[in-house]
Amino acid sequence: PRNVIIDSDNLIICDWGNRRVARWPRRDGTEGEIIISDIECFGGLAMDDSKNLYVADFQKNEVKRWKQGEVQGTVVAGGHGDGNGLNQLNGPTYIFVDRNHSVYISDKDNHRVMMWREGAQEGVIVAGGRGKGNDLTQLKY
Repeated sequence: PRNVIIDSDNLIICDWGNRRVARWPRRDGTEGEIIISDIECFGGLAMDDSKNLYVADFQKNEVKRWKQGEVQGTVVAGGHGDGNGLNQLNGPTYIFVDRNHSVYISDKDNHRVMMWREGAQEGVIVAGGRGKGNDLTQLKY
């Protein structure tokens, strides 16, 4: 597993090696259930205050949101192949969702952190994005 978050009753686990997100009960957690399959969840997993689940798919270079009960998630960031355009991601790893439902994404192979506002068609670079390096304007992986 690459990441775990906790809601009120469950552990939500990014099970990268099995290409899935699983839910395990916090009490008597002897067996989990698959809630999202066929996803390369490298570590990006977050939940907002409405209990919507956000998952970064490292292979598809996108972040999707699943509302409770949804089978298909909705792309909220990326989804336009790998690249360095403002509508693209390249190796999304860790994510954070703020109270306004803006998604902050560690865009690993672009050496930047992106912020996508709810409903936006493209993101904004909030850190890095000036090549790989150790200057104070740069990030490295």
